[in-house]
Amino acid sequence: MTPPAKGTATKKHPVSTFKNVQLHDAINRLHATRQAKAAKRLAEQPGLFDNGSDTPLSPDELATTMPAADNPPALENAGVKIEAGNAKRESSKLLPVRHTDRDFFLCDLFDYALKDDGVSMEAPIFTLATKPDLSEWHWESKDGSRALTVTPSTKGRATQFDKDVLIYVVSQMTEALNRGRDDAKNRTVRFTVYDYLVSTNKAINGRSYERLSETFERLRGTTLKTNIKTGGQRTREIFGIIERAKIVEKSPDDERMVAVEVTLSEWLFNAVQSHEVLTIHRDYFRLRKPLERRLYELARKHCGHQTMWSIGLELLQEKAGSKCSLREFRRMVREIIEADTLPDYRLILDDADKATFYTKDTRRLVAGLAKTVKE
Repeated sequence: MTPPAKGTATKKHPVSTFKNVQLHDAINRLHATRQAKAAKRLAEQPGLFDNGSDTPLSPDELATTMPAADNPPALENAGVKIEAGNAKRESSKLLPVRHTDRDFFLCDLFDYALKDDGVSMEAPIFTLATKPDLSEWHWESKDGSRALTVTPSTKGRATQFDKDVLIYVVSQMTEALNRGRDDAKNRTVRFTVYDYLVSTNKAINGRSYERLSETFERLRGTTLKTNIKTGGQRTREIFGIIERAKIVEKSPDDERMVAVEVTLSEWLFNAVQSHEVLTIHRDYFRLRKPLERRLYELARKHCGHQTMWSIGLELLQEKAGSKCSLREFRRMVREIIEADTLPDYRLILDDADKATFYTKDTRRLVAGLAKTVKE
C-alpha cells in the first residue's frame, strides 16, 4: 500500500473512530461501577467513617469538617446514595485536633538550629570542674549592675557538660516557637533520652543513661540568686536551674530511662520565650574540655556580628568561671590555642596577656579589619 503524499491530510476510518468511542464509554462505565460499589460498601459500614475509636465524632467536631458534597452523577446513575452525615465525615481527610492545650512541650523536631540562652553564656553559672564542686560561687559584672550567686547541693554544682540538657531543650523550644506551636509555651518539656543522646553527640550506652540521671540531680540541686533580668522580668527569689525532673517511661528490660519530663525555672523559661538566645555551632558538642566550651560561648556572645573581640586574660578567667591560678589558666588557654578546636573562632594571646578572639571566616575578617583601619 502506497503511503499518502506529504502535506496530504489522512482521513480517520469511521470504524476505527466508532471503536474508540465504544472503548471510552466502556472505561467510563467500569469506573462508575467501581465507584458505586465502593460507595455502597462504605454506606453499609458506618464504622469506617468514625474517628478510629468506639465513640462517634461529636457535634463540635463534625462542625469542623468540610461540608458534604453532592453525590457524583456516576453514583446517582448507579442508584447509590450516601447519607448526608456519612458524606460529611468522608469529605474530611483529617481528624480534628483534639489536644491543643497539652500541658507539656514535646521535643519532636529533627531540623533545628542549636540555641544557647544569652544569660548563661555571659554569667559563669556552670562549673568547669570535672569532680564534684561543693563551693559557692559569686559573680558580679564589671559595672556592678548584675550579680549572681550559685550554691551547689551535696551532689555538687551543675557542670558545663550538664548544660547540654538545657541547650537541647532551648534549641527545640525556640524552633517550635518560631513555627507557632502553642505547646512551646509550657515550662514542662518532654523528650526521649535516645534523641537527646544522639543530638548532643553522646555514646548510646548504660553509662550515658546513668550520667543523665546524675545531671538531673545537679541541675535540680544547684540554686541561683541573681538580679539579672530575663524577658524583662527580675526573679526575686532563690531558684533551681530546673524546677524538677521526672521519668515518665522506663525500659521493661533494664529499667533505663526512655522518656523524661523536665520543668524549666521561670528565669530560664522567660529568656527562651523572649528569644534571648543565640545560635551556636553544632561542633560545640564535639569539644572535649569544659574550658573549650566556655571560651566558645564567650566568643559567640561577645563577637556577635563583629570580626574580633579582645579581653585581658585575668578578666577572661573571671568570665569563664575558672578557679585555678592565673598561671595555670594561661597554660590551659595556650593549649586550646595550639589545638585550634573552637568552632567559628580562633584565639591568640600576646605577651601582655591580652586574648583576642577572631572569626575563621577570612572574608569577614579582612572586611572587618579594613573597616577598622578606615575608622
